[in-house]
Amino acid sequence: MKKKIIFMIINMNIGGTEKALLNMISKIPKEEYEITIFMLENDGGFLHNIPENVRVENFQEYNKIKNILNHPPHMTVLKFLREGKLLKAIIIMFLYLISKVTRERSIFIKYILKDFQIIETKYDVAVAYAGPMDFISYFVLNKIKAKKKIQWIHFDITKIGFNRRFASKIYKKFDKIFIVSKEGKEKLINLLPNLEEKTDTFFNLVSPSSIIRMANDGVGFKDNFSGVRILTVGRLAHEKGQDLTISVLANLKKDGYNVRWYCIGDGEARKDYEKLVEVNGLRNDFIFLGGKSNPYPFMKDCDIYVQPSRHEGYCITLSEAKCFKKPIICTNFTGAREQIIHNHTGLIVNFDEHQMYKAIKKLLDDEKFKIKLEKNSLKFEIDTSAEIDKLFNLVSTI
Repeated sequence: MKKKIIFMIINMNIGGTEKALLNMISKIPKEEYEITIFMLENDGGFLHNIPENVRVENFQEYNKIKNILNHPPHMTVLKFLREGKLLKAIIIMFLYLISKVTRERSIFIKYILKDFQIIETKYDVAVAYAGPMDFISYFVLNKIKAKKKIQWIHFDITKIGFNRRFASKIYKKFDKIFIVSKEGKEKLINLLPNLEEKTDTFFNLVSPSSIIRMANDGVGFKDNFSGVRILTVGRLAHEKGQDLTISVLANLKKDGYNVRWYCIGDGEARKDYEKLVEVNGLRNDFIFLGGKSNPYPFMKDCDIYVQPSRHEGYCITLSEAKCFKKPIICTNFTGAREQIIHNHTGLIVNFDEHQMYKAIKKLLDDEKFKIKLEKNSLKFEIDTSAEIDKLFNLVSTI
């Protein structure tokens, strides 16, 4: 009989968490496992990348509670008052105040989910994959039946408003906690040392051979630009730091460098970034390519790859860019030093406009140094496929 695993996630937007999930599922033998992806929202550019053998389900009632979870409580209260739902308005405000004072968010989530039944299907393993997200963690623990439950953490918990009180109460109920970098694991254990025994790293799975194959199958740049192409891949959001690259490019152009910066990704910050591009007079030099499920032809064809994130959990796009042995510059986010050896296989800088400018300038001015980074990168193979054994080992104990 096949083992049943369910992964709970927000949606299948084009992002690192979703890509990591797809990469992992591709390594799970369909003859032995029945996989379900359970989404809050049946949406996203990666939906069509889900293998046919994977069951896809969504929490249909999520739309009814989404605003209550995500909007400021006073807006929810006012909405209920306008609808004549006085009791609901009072309860929501009361629970919000209690959770605010006690910092116990599970009280609030428990009330919102009180009318929703436990999912009837019984699984061998249930995974709160979009972590840390309080709602999904609580849902997996209380609304899904499974012999083993896993909490996955993809982000730097010191940078995202991590609810320590909630985690200390909820995370100890999981059988395993996987974190995508060593540094991320250390930060969690420093904050919640009682979780150390059940916490382990699980590096995002990257298959260089499949990435290179997809790069060769696709089409990259089409603009016939003859200068130096700089590429950044990531969701357009504050934490991904693309705003830094715009000001750096403005300085590079001002100093006469023939460079063009390409940005793959989409997100809520796009309009703000487009305004920054206009203000800096870079309409023809900073190119928004939009979200792409296959960014690898561009990684293959670029001259320099830059990852300017304010914070990350590990950064799967950086791992993927390394497959092409190009000069890489990244900021000093969590997990960066686990992937790049500074001044040997790439450059690591602080999230600072001047440092980023100097790093790119060094690559543009010093061809020997650039070649040294490329040659050193050839010596380091990237293959994290063996990480999947950690999941299999956990299932084998059931």
